Amino acid sequence: MNRTEPLVLGIESSCDETGVGIVRGDTLLTNAVSSSMEEHVRFGGVIPEIASRAHLDAFVPTLRQALDEAGVTLEDIDAIAVTSGPGLAGALMVGVCAAKALAVATGKPLYAINHLVAHVGVGVLDGGKLPENLGALLVSGGHTEILRVGSLTADVQLLGSTIDDAAGEAYDKVARILGLGYPGGPAIDRLARQGNPKAIRFPRGLTQPKYMGTAEAPGPHRYDWSFSGLKTAVARCVEQYEAAGQELPVADIAASFQEAVVDVITSKAVLACTEQGITNLLLGGGVAANSRLRELTAERCAAAGISLRVPPIRLCTDNGAMVAALGSQIVMAGGEPSGVDFTPDPSQPVTSIQLPAA
Repeated sequence: MNRTEPLVLGIESSCDETGVGIVRGDTLLTNAVSSSMEEHVRFGGVIPEIASRAHLDAFVPTLRQALDEAGVTLEDIDAIAVTSGPGLAGALMVGVCAAKALAVATGKPLYAINHLVAHVGVGVLDGGKLPENLGALLVSGGHTEILRVGSLTADVQLLGSTIDDAAGEAYDKVARILGLGYPGGPAIDRLARQGNPKAIRFPRGLTQPKYMGTAEAPGPHRYDWSFSGLKTAVARCVEQYEAAGQELPVADIAASFQEAVVDVITSKAVLACTEQGITNLLLGGGVAANSRLRELTAERCAAAGISLRVPPIRLCTDNGAMVAALGSQIVMAGGEPSGVDFTPDPSQPVTSIQLPAA
């Protein structure tokens, strides 16, 4: 294997996107994605069994598309990387079983990759080597976390996370309350541009002194988030308008809700960075596509003297390229393969960058 610029195939199947990406070193060759989102719309959220069946149907066509677009064959591939967790158990199993089959059939080494760290690793495909003193703010349908990245392949620490709903979950639930459908993030983002973000002062969870503490004596949730109370506050707001027989100001509610989410996310992320000596921040995850989150993160990072890197939207959502990118970095760092005896871990912690060989 050429360890200087390995050709790595990455497989992603943690939720409702079947992704196959191919990278050479830190250069993206292709990023093929098949989404089953339309199959989940009528249910208002991802149904695990439907997602798993969709992965089964989509994997081979997506693999073929990726190989064709990259102009390579399976024999050309140096290593295979696959998302081993966190994610939906059944969905992960489909991707992992497919990756193991390919590894056995081709004799290529297999690396079991952490989905969340891969969202950070994708940054190397748009801007090259990641800087030192790096933090990562990951905001998605299932995760809202702030990380310290000492080494992309060996040292990732969790500084703060949501203690209940992730930001993306809150968007979907509030969109359902407002009758906007699924997925909620894009719908609320579009509608919020027509509303007044100051119309309603929704709560910012875990921002009271008893949770925050001080820099010298941090509280139990200084860098953590909570969005379940915000979701409930929106529901009560809607109920009050309906009980009074008043027209529902949907755009104002959407804008005010979104402002509450991005305000607390960005303020706590910047706080964590400044207190932990982090001077560079990467924003990733599906909700990083949100226009207001990108805008306010850039504004507050600039004010705090923090350099911000945001991958293109197509690389923020779940995809195989990010898995291949992290796999490539591990290969170039001399990491050992995971083999084929590991089992996917739906709750794989972010500190577990790669599952070791069993």
